[in-house]
Amino acid sequence: MNRSRIKPDGGGTITFFLALGAGRQLCRLATTFETQKQAFSYLQKYRTEFERIARARLASGELEDGVIVLSML
Repeated sequence: MNRSRIKPDGGGTITFFLALGAGRQLCRLATTFETQKQAFSYLQKYRTEFERIARARLASGELEDGVIVLSML
């Protein structure tokens, strides 16, 4: 996880990178949490599942402007 953005209205996004061998793929996770700490805790708790979903979306070409977009489980 390298960058994050949380909007003051309680909805925001966390960006993180999916490791792909020597490369990296940017992923964006939309959340409803009010703080970065809460959002990052949620991402860490479900990281394996988000990475599985992200890999499946990458394989099927589901990208938005070159980014894998995910939302809360």
